[in-house]
Amino acid sequence: MNRPEKILLVTLAAINFTNILDFMIMMPLGPQLMRLFHITPQQFGALVSSYTISAGVSGLFTAFIIDKFDRKKFLQVLYAGFLIGTLACGLANNYAMLMFARIFTGLFGGVLGAIILSIVGDTIPFERRGQAMGMIMVGFSAASVFGVPFGLFIATKMGWQAPFIFLSVLALPLSYFIWRFVPAVNAHLNNEKQRIGQIVRSLLANTNQRKAITLMMVLMYGHFSIIPFLSPYMVANVGFMESELTYIYLIGGAFNIFTGPIIGKLSDRLGKLKVYTLFVVLCSLPVFAITQMPQVALWIALIATTFFFILSGGRFIPAQAMVSETVQPQMRGSFMSILSSMQQLSAGVAAYVSGLIISRDPVSGHMEHYDIVGYISIAMTLSTIFLIRRIRKANGETF
Repeated sequence: MNRPEKILLVTLAAINFTNILDFMIMMPLGPQLMRLFHITPQQFGALVSSYTISAGVSGLFTAFIIDKFDRKKFLQVLYAGFLIGTLACGLANNYAMLMFARIFTGLFGGVLGAIILSIVGDTIPFERRGQAMGMIMVGFSAASVFGVPFGLFIATKMGWQAPFIFLSVLALPLSYFIWRFVPAVNAHLNNEKQRIGQIVRSLLANTNQRKAITLMMVLMYGHFSIIPFLSPYMVANVGFMESELTYIYLIGGAFNIFTGPIIGKLSDRLGKLKVYTLFVVLCSLPVFAITQMPQVALWIALIATTFFFILSGGRFIPAQAMVSETVQPQMRGSFMSILSSMQQLSAGVAAYVSGLIISRDPVSGHMEHYDIVGYISIAMTLSTIFLIRRIRKANGETF
């Protein structure tokens, strides 16, 4: 991988860091928000879902215009809106205002992932794309290692709004980095411009792309069934102090910083399909352990959560690399936007449905039925092993 590619990927990973952190910080803040706003697990699930559903709707609209613009310029507009939305979250002082701010942020932040993956797909050859996706995933890991613990720390000291205000300040210099280090990505504009009707007909008629979208929706549903309630469950049932939640993200993310690029390289070397299948099967073990976990020693719980971080992240690296190759470059932006939209909607539905399943015992305060959510997550995720074997590259070749 040459130097310009590395600089580009580091910049995109930094953008991904702020985007993921904005989203992730909501989960460990769950116990605090439920206590301060006097809201139920169902209401917290709706708060999480508001972002993802907003992002999903935005992605559907964006799909019809994203390939008509230089991807760098589109990224700049999205990131500016994301910055404003994040600041609005930090200025919210009640549940309704926070809900509105999350919806606004989702309109922009939810599409950032799609434009980042489109840029990677347009600039990095498929032979090195697994490694590239691994570097992009470092943004997720860094958000876990540095962002979430720091965000929880300042939330404890200065209030839950502080992480969002800090993040909006951090996003300002990154806006300059986008201008400085992301090249113009406009080769796709040389092709005949697609009209809305053509885009819809193309995607609806392409069975392979529909299978790819279905695959990622099911994978995201399985993943997001348990994620929003991981922190509340650890506090209510396993015995974590709210201040100890930082260890989950700190340790899990630290391992991911090293394992993400390794998994990406293994995907390129051994085959993306083989690596994906292995990690899907292995990830069922920590999911089962976490959702069944009674009150245990802190270090035991952290072993389970750390393996979950490593293995769950390991699933997405080869999956994203394969899915990005199911579409031609001139349609990649539209496809990735619709894909991101469907993933966000799937995540939103998963969080909301899990919130309906989970309840809180009025006497003990324990969260109940998280194990049922775990069974659903495992079943949905394992089914993707069969789904991913049915997709092909855009040229018809198998993976």
